[in-house]
Amino acid sequence: MPAVIEELVDWLRIPSVSTGGGHTAALRRACEWVCERIEAAGGTVAAETLDGGNPMAVGELAAARPGAPTVLAYGHYDVQDPGPLDAWESPPFEPTERDGRLYARGAADDKGNFLPLLHVACEMARSGELPVNVRFLVEGEEEIGSASVLRRLRHDDMGADCAIVFDSLMADERTPAISLGARGLVRASVEVRTAARDLHSGLYGGAVLNAAHVLVAMLEQVRPGPDGRVRQELAGGVTPVTAEERASWARLQSGPEVLAAVGARPVAPDAGEDFYERIGAAPALDVNMIATGEPRTIVPALARAQVSVRLAPGQRAVEVASEVERLLRSAVPEGAELALDVDLADPALFDPTHPALRIAAEALERACDRAPVLMRLGGTLPLLAVLAERGIPTIVSGFVLDADAIHAPNESYRLESLRLGERAARELYLALGGLEADA
Repeated sequence: MPAVIEELVDWLRIPSVSTGGGHTAALRRACEWVCERIEAAGGTVAAETLDGGNPMAVGELAAARPGAPTVLAYGHYDVQDPGPLDAWESPPFEPTERDGRLYARGAADDKGNFLPLLHVACEMARSGELPVNVRFLVEGEEEIGSASVLRRLRHDDMGADCAIVFDSLMADERTPAISLGARGLVRASVEVRTAARDLHSGLYGGAVLNAAHVLVAMLEQVRPGPDGRVRQELAGGVTPVTAEERASWARLQSGPEVLAAVGARPVAPDAGEDFYERIGAAPALDVNMIATGEPRTIVPALARAQVSVRLAPGQRAVEVASEVERLLRSAVPEGAELALDVDLADPALFDPTHPALRIAAEALERACDRAPVLMRLGGTLPLLAVLAERGIPTIVSGFVLDADAIHAPNESYRLESLRLGERAARELYLALGGLEADA
């Protein structure tokens, strides 16, 4: 345990911020840090850069025996900007231990979460005990969209019998989780213009188009129903939830308790009871932002909004995006100018009955002394969709907790979570050594 803590502290001292333009030298140094450890353990590795992006550590440690299966271990070394420094109790890039936690930017997301996969594989390789080939893909653009790693995965031959992604959460402080999938995303930035400038409402009101009125009418076309569910046109293609998943959700904190803990009001009477289905297995549309006018008697000439749809596994982003655009455009009157900018990411879903995931569930139970819960991520990880497209079963897990405050000031990671991660990585590699290798 002390060795992995020492390594984590060393890695966290590198301010590998990718947001806001990034810290180029620090990003390079954080990538080289990974490369050095793979190389020192006898592996092959390179810091690869695509089209001027941030470098990726791409390497491999060979198994102690021929014919062993291959595991792809993914993580990211880039971190969010620390934000206001006066909000931190200790400097964000001077790791500080307090009350069983290590405080630093990136401590949980994702350096502390991922590091056990690297540390344990290197340790086992040095001792000649590594039972699987471990291919590493450690990127520096996760916080800004993962463009380079997605391009690499789509166009190269970096195959694997399964993948492990430690970039997720525990169900609670004692219970591990396997995230079987993630929702996709259609994000539309909308801009409506109805005049060259704002106009005086006393002189022109009632005679000219009002950009705010046009925008509200457009948003009405995509607004969810009173039950919070998306319109029927946006609901097609959803993969049904299995009985095994629903049984697993019963072990989680109840939906009403989750909503109460964050001070949120349910959108419908049954929204709390259906919480896990709604946030992981159903599409959802939200208006994220509206900006128009000012508190004066004017007719606004410009109105802007952002609308996002979280897609359920089984849906296709391009199809939902087309329908969202059709609905929005249906309310645009003649004379109004509309600009739409749309980003897409497909959802992903992995079969819990696949041998790799069955093996992983048993390994996590041995490591944590408690069977993992099967969950779905309500957010979007485009990497998972690419792995699913390539037919690589993926074990998405990790040991982050809500208390770790990822992306916020005073981000931290429990030393106990680091210990569990180290045990889980070892159990996973040992167990996956029995997976049938793809010939």
